Amino acid sequence: MAKNTQLHPRNQHRDGYDFSRLAAQSPKLKAFIVSGPEGQATINFHDEQAVRALNQALLKTHYAIHFWDIPAQYLCPPIPGRVDYIHYLADLLAEDNKQVVPCGRAIKALDIGTGANLVYPLTGQSEYGWHFTGVDIDPVSIKVAQQLCESNKLKIHLKLQKNRKHIFKGVIGSNDLFHVTLCNPPFHASAEAANKGTQRKWKNLGKGPSKKLNFGGQSNELWCPGGEVKFIASMIEQSVEFAGQCLWFSSLVSKKDNLKPLCKLLKKANVAEFKIIDMAQGQKVSRFIAWTFIEKNQRRV
Repeated sequence: MAKNTQLHPRNQHRDGYDFSRLAAQSPKLKAFIVSGPEGQATINFHDEQAVRALNQALLKTHYAIHFWDIPAQYLCPPIPGRVDYIHYLADLLAEDNKQVVPCGRAIKALDIGTGANLVYPLTGQSEYGWHFTGVDIDPVSIKVAQQLCESNKLKIHLKLQKNRKHIFKGVIGSNDLFHVTLCNPPFHASAEAANKGTQRKWKNLGKGPSKKLNFGGQSNELWCPGGEVKFIASMIEQSVEFAGQCLWFSSLVSKKDNLKPLCKLLKKANVAEFKIIDMAQGQKVSRFIAWTFIEKNQRRV
């Protein structure tokens, strides 16, 4: 991967992938390394097995995750973009901490929809030492995530959300306090829309029709009724009940056009403040929205 100075300044992947170093740490990757158009080392990013092997190498080399694997067809996320979200959240918390990025297990983070890949807790605890709680509605995801924690001797708290309609209820206890919540919500509004999105991606890659994605994904990871807007709208509505138990709530927003209705909902919810934070990864521009019910002069990390 070419140098990507658009990534967050603390992102370890700004200089691209050092395939020699990665393969030395994770020899399995060697079988997938090919020569790019200019003779540079790379992998075939259309190949889900190659992407999985790259993730294993990245997590081992940069984040001290010596074992990482997920079931076939579960979401295999691109590491550089995911960890960018963590770094920008750290900057957000620093604003309420005299511009010092807070580190250590005293900082509590709640990952909504943590998935079998557990990417945010794994990278976040490595970079900043935060204590993560990961939540998911899928029992298989929680089981696999637990195995990852045990294999790497990590203390990450995992919870199964048994009620699909609830986001925070049943997860945040009466005595729980969190500094930040994060979420990569399901993007599509239906299985049909998710399938069409898959076909568009394969067409853009110059491939024929396929039901497979190089980054995979289960139904609950890719779609929910009403799509991204509906999911985040529910999150905003339900966050009101836990207004005093979390410093900042947040969620990725994949589509820029979704920001306008979400901002209206935040104003209606009478939040003390909300922010839209842009992130850029190569040609793709992403963003997350963050909101708090706590006034600025009362916010402490």
